[in-house]
Amino acid sequence: MSQPTHETTSIGRYLVDRIGGLGVEHVFGIPGDYVLGLYKLLEESPIKLVGTTREDNAGYAADAYARVRGLGCVCVTYCVGGLSCANSVAGAFAEKSPVIVLSGSPGIGERARNPLLHHKVKTFETQFDVFQHITAASAVLDRPETAFAEIDRVLDAALRYKRPVYLELPRDLVHAVPGAPHRRRETVQASDPDALREALDEAEAMLTSAKRPMILADVEIHRFHLQDDLIELAESTGMPIATTILGKSVVSEAHPLFAGVYEGAMGRPEVTKLVESSDCLLMLGCFLTDINLGIFTAKLDPSRCIDATSEDLRIRRHHYRDVRLDDFIRGLIERRLVVAKAPVPPRASPFAEVEMGPGDSAATSSKVFSRINRLLVETTGTTVIADVGDSLFGAADLEMERRTEFLSPAYYTSMGFGVPAAVGANLANPASRVVVIVGDGAFQMTGMELSTIARHGFNPIVVILNNHGYTTERFMLEGSFNDVYNWEYHRIPEVLGAGRGFEVRTVAELDDALARAWENTSGFSLLNVHLDKMDHSPALERLATRMGEMVRKKGDDR
Repeated sequence: MSQPTHETTSIGRYLVDRIGGLGVEHVFGIPGDYVLGLYKLLEESPIKLVGTTREDNAGYAADAYARVRGLGCVCVTYCVGGLSCANSVAGAFAEKSPVIVLSGSPGIGERARNPLLHHKVKTFETQFDVFQHITAASAVLDRPETAFAEIDRVLDAALRYKRPVYLELPRDLVHAVPGAPHRRRETVQASDPDALREALDEAEAMLTSAKRPMILADVEIHRFHLQDDLIELAESTGMPIATTILGKSVVSEAHPLFAGVYEGAMGRPEVTKLVESSDCLLMLGCFLTDINLGIFTAKLDPSRCIDATSEDLRIRRHHYRDVRLDDFIRGLIERRLVVAKAPVPPRASPFAEVEMGPGDSAATSSKVFSRINRLLVETTGTTVIADVGDSLFGAADLEMERRTEFLSPAYYTSMGFGVPAAVGANLANPASRVVVIVGDGAFQMTGMELSTIARHGFNPIVVILNNHGYTTERFMLEGSFNDVYNWEYHRIPEVLGAGRGFEVRTVAELDDALARAWENTSGFSLLNVHLDKMDHSPALERLATRMGEMVRKKGDDR
């Protein structure tokens, strides 16, 4: 239990101190009159304010920061700021990324007789009502006597559930002092010892009797920083590890027990076969989403699964309540399990079959990913951020040799994540070089966050797959609505007065641009890679082929 706070600490100061004490060193956002007082306190603290071009981009940056560092924060003004970042916060909620949302609001004294103050929507509670649906905990700090306890409760929820939380502070209470001392209480939820023991007994019996046990690891291993425990469990038992696309890079993909990325029909056949033929699949921190399951082309039998997450534990069809994910994994390690060794299939380079052709041959998606993969293999300390669409599908095959260096909104799939996420990733881990892969449609949504990147002197490499539209959707239903107006993307550095731009149409130009971009450490590099509008990655080809087979089979069954 911590010591009580000083009786002269204001609500705003306590809030800033608590966030800083949790390891948040940067706060993203855009100032506005309702939040200026809080911004001033942040500026006067050790925390650094990072201004972005749009509030939704601030949310994406805070999300990426949280994925790398464990906790992120966005600070915005009332309604026009808060509601603008609602989509990026919703994505963080969907994918379990703990982002603290701080919002200013009209002062309590200004609200008498319900005046029509600027930024207001419907009622003074409208923004709070919205964020209650997309956060794990929320509070309006409108009562000084309970404000400190509410801050503690909400921040504890961010750490416990690894999801966004929301705190709204009326501007006339930023400097309000509650008066009475406050004693912060630690609220750590322990596992039920009986439930934990019974779950471990059943899991041990299932694993030790299996002939082909293996591990499927996912996003919560990232969020709860359980990578070391995962590796210890795998190495002590010899069980292979596959990951989902949302959990990609949760372990080094150079580890001898890493089997590959499992994504149903989108995945490589040998990985799909290994996972789906396992007679005991230990699923750790998994989200069973349509993307993780290859648009529901996966075939996982619940009777052969141990499914452990931070919120639930299922073994076959038995449910165990109040068992923490970390306690369950460590309990398995402590039992020193002896299990059958399932062979890990040999991992050939996923791009070994890509024919680059002569230097003057046209650039294609497969060639772009092949060259990016070579860059990753030949260098160290690189974070890949894949935006939505074929940028994500193609990047699933990239070989990530270090852990937690692949970021993507692989479940919520909100286009435009990539470039603003580079801001957060650069600040969260300055030692890692960022490579952003983004389609032209997604870039047009948020790509001018390059302005913030230029302002701070960051040096990401941004690869734009310029195929003149939404190619993934063209495979679903073609129409002019999938077309995107062509920009001269490589000339954007001229507008910003920073960075370097490269236009790429051929293999030779691709190789030259990537080499020069990697050498350019003084600012960002932007590659405008021209592709045919129907060009696509091998992963999307695998998915389209498999789904076509399914459609034809259903037709034959009628």
